[in-house]
Formats: sequence, structure tokens, C-alpha cells
Amino acid sequence: MFFKPSGSVSWLIVFLGNPGPKYACTRHNAGFMAGDALAKKLGVSIDRLRFKALTAAAEINGEKVLLMKPQTFMNLSGEAVGQAARFYKIPPERVLVVSDEISLPLGKLRVRPKGSAGGHNGLKSVIASLGSDAFPRIRIGVGAPPHPDYDMADWVLSVFRDQDLEDMLAASDRAAEAVTTYISNGPERAMNRFN
Repeated sequence: MFFKPSGSVSWLIVFLGNPGPKYACTRHNAGFMAGDALAKKLGVSIDRLRFKALTAAAEINGEKVLLMKPQTFMNLSGEAVGQAARFYKIPPERVLVVSDEISLPLGKLRVRPKGSAGGHNGLKSVIASLGSDAFPRIRIGVGAPPHPDYDMADWVLSVFRDQDLEDMLAASDRAAEAVTTYISNGPERAMNRFN
């Protein structure tokens, strides 16, 4: 399937994570997990390499969307987002980013139409590449480290297990629903339903 440049895609939906099997099911890859859940719902595979990301074209309620899983590491996620946004001439308010959030309890969602990076390196990179923080985001709670001295990098790269994994798979499905609600019904409806 070939893309017609600009005009053919009206939304970018970006799922943040780190590429490679080593990072599968880690806290930092909550975004990728939500991407897989949404792709399954939409009957597509996010597997076409473009813009330094694995991508899939899909449709949500009549809107043509490009699902993206950047294949740079987390702190360079914006490179993929910036390239695709420029190519399709998509404004920040139509770039919906799904990421992990340590300040939310495991599995809790927070939908926002814009906001700061909140210390998240992936979001910092997206803000830098778009030149704006006025893009919608869905954050998926992955819980805070068990004690204050815990190394943050070790925590976000730790793997979900047992009940935590089940809870995260359920949260990924809810995040996928939040994406479709946001695009179909707008931010208010999505925030009321999922926050």
C-alpha cells in the first residue's frame, strides 16, 4: 500500500518505547504495549519501517491515522515523530503520544490535550522535535520505584511479571480505547471516560 504525501494521514499516533526484544514488556515500553493492543483492535500490524519507526496505516472513525513505534531509543523518539509530522504536514494537536508514567499507579491512565514532559525523556524529545508541547498524550501508569534509592533507569527497564503484567495488558487495552475515543469524540470525552 503506497502513501500519498500530505493529506492522506490526518493523525499520527505515537507509541513510545525502546526497540528490540530485550526491552519487551518493560515499564518504559508501556507505550509499545498499547500500540500492539490498538493494532490488534484495528486489524493491522505495526511493521513497516518508515521515518525511523515501525508504522501502520489505519482508519479510526473515518480518520486516516499512522500508528508509529519509533525505533530510535526513547530519548531520541522525537526524530521519528518530527520526520513524519513534517512529511504529512500534521500540526502538534494531531500528534497523539502514548507513554509510560511512573508518577501514576500501575495501570491508571491520564489523558491530556497538552502539557510538559514531566521528566520523561521520550516526551522531551517529541516536544523538541515538534517545537511545541501542545500535543495530546495518554500516559499509562507503571508505578513508582519501591523505595527512593532505587535506580530510576533500572526501574523503568524492569519487566512486568505475573499480576503486574496482567494489569498492564488490561491497561494497554484501555489505552487503545482511549486513543480511539480521543480521535472519534475529542479530548473532553476521552478525559471524562479514562482519567
